Amino acid sequence: MKKGIHPENYRPVVFKDMSNEVTFISRSTINTKETIVLDGVEYPLVKLEITSASHPFYTGKHKLVDTAGRVDKFLSRYGKKK
Repeated sequence: MKKGIHPENYRPVVFKDMSNEVTFISRSTINTKETIVLDGVEYPLVKLEITSASHPFYTGKHKLVDTAGRVDKFLSRYGKKK
């Protein structure tokens, strides 16, 4: 492996799934403006729309996540025709 190409500022960061409020801590170099207090410790916060905790493939639940009417637009275009 080449030396000096990987970042050295890894730190614990909280990732929060906004669809079901699940949080998990991982190490990352991502820059964030928001923070969250978890177990009495303040961490940088990264908000995610979907994670393995809410994705239908991993949960086994078929739920359509509609952002900006994309599902309705698709169904009106390609839905069942009478």
